[in-house]
Amino acid sequence: MPRASTLSSPFATYDTCVRSPAQIAIVVLALTAPVGARTCESLASLRVPGMTVTSVRGDPPAGKLPSFCRVAATLRPTTDSEIKIEVWLPEARAWNGKYEAAGNGGWGGSINYGDMTAALSRGYATSSTDTGHAGGRASFAIGHPEKLIDFGYRSIHEMTLAAKQVIAAFYGDAPKLSYFAGCSSGGRQALMEAQRFPEDYDGIIAGAPTNNWTKLMFGRIWVAQATLSDPAAFIDPSQYPIIHRAVLDACDALDGVKDGVLENPTQCHFDPAALACKNGAGLACLTKAQVQAAQKIYTSSNNPVTHEEIFPAMERGSELVWKTLAGGPKPILLADDYFRYVVFDDAHWDFKTLNFTSHVSKALERDAGVLSATNPDLRPFFAHGGKLIHYHGWTDQQVMPRNSIHYYESVATTADSYRLFMVPGMNHCRGGDGPDTFDMLSALEQWREHQKAPDAILASHSTNEKVDRTRPLCPYPQVSHYKGVGSTDDAANFSCVAQ
Repeated sequence: MPRASTLSSPFATYDTCVRSPAQIAIVVLALTAPVGARTCESLASLRVPGMTVTSVRGDPPAGKLPSFCRVAATLRPTTDSEIKIEVWLPEARAWNGKYEAAGNGGWGGSINYGDMTAALSRGYATSSTDTGHAGGRASFAIGHPEKLIDFGYRSIHEMTLAAKQVIAAFYGDAPKLSYFAGCSSGGRQALMEAQRFPEDYDGIIAGAPTNNWTKLMFGRIWVAQATLSDPAAFIDPSQYPIIHRAVLDACDALDGVKDGVLENPTQCHFDPAALACKNGAGLACLTKAQVQAAQKIYTSSNNPVTHEEIFPAMERGSELVWKTLAGGPKPILLADDYFRYVVFDDAHWDFKTLNFTSHVSKALERDAGVLSATNPDLRPFFAHGGKLIHYHGWTDQQVMPRNSIHYYESVATTADSYRLFMVPGMNHCRGGDGPDTFDMLSALEQWREHQKAPDAILASHSTNEKVDRTRPLCPYPQVSHYKGVGSTDDAANFSCVAQ
């Protein structure tokens, strides 16, 4: 597989494995573009094989944003590809000399302007893509295998090459460092880049990754079948707080602090049978069918014949956000779409028919590594100094958090280049009762640029936009431990210790 080179200057020596027209073009641009050669308007005439510039405009400063050059383009690496991208370029005096790309959520289908805005405000040149189609549904995949590949991995790689070309043309120099950050599907894209195109980026942030894509979809339908297949098993969302309170009563103090958050949910073994109704039924207790449904939610999806795990379970402590997967009336659309449009090519597919014995192999064969990024060999990425920060909330309601632990533990070499941070009480990418606000990019910059590995990352929780708790996030397998003195809402009173 051709490997893209990371440019350090317009006169760099390039990897002899570079073969694609897009990669050749970035070499030519970097070698021929004089410093300050391009104005924003002149980028409209930029000629790169496989890329068509569709609009260029200069945007004035707004709020904390500097004035910047906004370039939109369409990439066509195949005859059935139509990958739309935008590249934002701060004026030269505001540019920090670096590039940060923004990942996507769900099925993609739109450019991530929010994360581009955040990157631009920090002085980065930045880019994002619609992943090769419009809209957040998977129907685009029917009859379009190349578009599925574009979504799976090609759009991010092609966007990266194109963005670096635009940057080199505009500034007369390539970015000195390139970073990628994404959560959810963006986390999957992050790990896909590290695995497939290890030289695209110097540092990567992968949040709550859907990297084990196909098996994750089985895990999501497992939860849906638990509560939505039989009306008797349905757990009304008004009952979630009752279950959650019972979990906290049983396990909150296990980490030494009663704060409404489980530091390590794997230590909690609460059985929902404790809430079984003793006389009839009611919202304050669980019927036998509801108890069994809750127990299934806390159980990994598995092959009923071999009992082999397919995907990890939802964690105790996540009850307040069960509605996403268990609240119905249908399964989460992301999973329903996957089986309808990608695996079975049947718009009328019924989630109740999913078979956890025979259908897994069919789905994995259909995936063939296009959507799943589970390769544990990150040595090529680490070999050129690449650093990977991976984070995941323990109360994630969409991607079961132990998936991240499984992937981290599958990677043979992690200590010098890879850190995983499990975030107590955080939902999918953000939100929840735990501290969910943190600056992973600064931690990555310190690590990649100053060799200061992140031994802890400060996180905060806010209510009504006012910070009311801070805690250190600890590199797995360490956990945050209260020192026994001072406020339990102050990170200074905690330290990272081995479990």
